Amino acid sequence: MNATTDSSVKQTIVLVHGAYADSSSWNGSINALREAGHPVIAVANPLRGLESDAEYLRSVLDSIDGPIVIAGHSYGGYIMSHAAEGNPNVTALVFVASFLAEPGESLADLVGKFPGAELGSAAQPVPYPTPDGGTAPELYIDQERYNALFAGDVDPATAERMAVTQRPLALAAFEAPATQAAWKSIESWVLLAAQDLAIPAELTRFMSERANAHLVELDASHAVTVSQPGAVTDLILEAARATAPVLEAAQTTAG
Repeated sequence: MNATTDSSVKQTIVLVHGAYADSSSWNGSINALREAGHPVIAVANPLRGLESDAEYLRSVLDSIDGPIVIAGHSYGGYIMSHAAEGNPNVTALVFVASFLAEPGESLADLVGKFPGAELGSAAQPVPYPTPDGGTAPELYIDQERYNALFAGDVDPATAERMAVTQRPLALAAFEAPATQAAWKSIESWVLLAAQDLAIPAELTRFMSERANAHLVELDASHAVTVSQPGAVTDLILEAARATAPVLEAAQTTAG
């Protein structure tokens, strides 16, 4: 009789929020991920610029001992694909209503590929001071349109609070072309939100197919991490299980 026992390392789950949101957008998943045995870090994405945001996330990843699964929502996926490049500890990437850009593509390029991206029409530029003493525009979503365009399946009272507490994205980050694509070398999962008005379903399907990613489709708005955290959690755990490094494997034979 043969019996095989093995155990796998529980990866640290790093959660990266996108534009017009903050780390609390992952609150619905954090407890379940921890209960599954994973350490969890929800990173405060600076939302200031592609390279600087990726460098910040990279510093967080470098501080973690052991294997890592990264889940990024929206712009957060754009950032994690840069920060994870070349990091041997990252076992999986989970793109949640997110962008999988090729080097040379900006977010502006991607949202223009297919019809259905309506969120940008509600973006309002506001100047903010830059370190060089000048100013640059950052984008907010019109609070009156936030619910319909960003969080259509979120409880209205919750969506109103999200609109008030939204964190703006620097326009430079939206326009900066990608320089890295970690999904080319790291196994990836994609959650497509069918009612997404920021990243249309057709665009997500296109990006997922060219990345040869595992695709899951869900009837949800762009704010799927808030409206359907259970499904988001399930996908993250699926990616973690599928790529968990084996700590030890022992086989015994008895007869």
